[in-house]
Amino acid sequence: MAFRGWKWLLLLGRQNTLAKVWRSRRGGPSLCWQRCCHWSSGKALAPEVRAFLEENTEVTNSGHLTPEIRLRLLTPRCRFWREKPDLWPYGDPFWAIYWPGGQALSRYILDNPRVVKGRSVLDLGSGCGATAIAAVMSGASQVLANDIDPIAGMAMILNCELNHLNPFPITIKNIINSEAGNWDLIVLGDMFYDEQLADGLHHWLQKCIRIHQTEVLIGDPGRHQFLSHSIHSQLHKVIEYSLPESTRQENYGLTSSIVWSYQPSNSLDDS
Repeated sequence: MAFRGWKWLLLLGRQNTLAKVWRSRRGGPSLCWQRCCHWSSGKALAPEVRAFLEENTEVTNSGHLTPEIRLRLLTPRCRFWREKPDLWPYGDPFWAIYWPGGQALSRYILDNPRVVKGRSVLDLGSGCGATAIAAVMSGASQVLANDIDPIAGMAMILNCELNHLNPFPITIKNIINSEAGNWDLIVLGDMFYDEQLADGLHHWLQKCIRIHQTEVLIGDPGRHQFLSHSIHSQLHKVIEYSLPESTRQENYGLTSSIVWSYQPSNSLDDS
């Protein structure tokens, strides 16, 4: 099965599996910089994992909205683009795709560094780490990337190296439903693909805003699961980007991606 077909499974079916993992890995105690389990240097990478990722991904800065950022991704020139999915040894590589919502967020941050400059930023569901990288490039004072896949964390370290950045802290636990962290800004892209997960995100983001006045930016190209969720009535469109042709082809007709500002009303029940 070609990876293009595999990607279709990721978009539609296999994300249900990932959503279950997000829901089951409930967050632990208070999240803060000093207590977060994370990688912070390339030394933590197992040599065999590094070698596998370097052999089976391609370094690219083309075909997406942020040519300033070099990333290791699965591309048509990679073996696993056409290889059987079950031969990939580390679970579904969601991180190896630069999803449209993440592209829009990263582009917006690079074009508007004032959004992150001097601020603490949490990149939730970070994947390849592009948005966290964009935040570092744009002057964020602190950046934490979060993804539940440990291989994504390793890939982020490689991507930091590609962009000549010291690796930022990376946590691989599910922090949704944990105690609200004190962040100036939370960014998340392409996370609203499952109704129950979306409900959990909605509630947790509300809590972060209510307790800490956190700003929240969401990247999404307008998928049905996102537009039909109740959160959509509390979003304000910030900017819309036309997607590059290769991204359009890989995402089955999506032509643009949008950055949304999440601004729930004070009357919402946050209990």
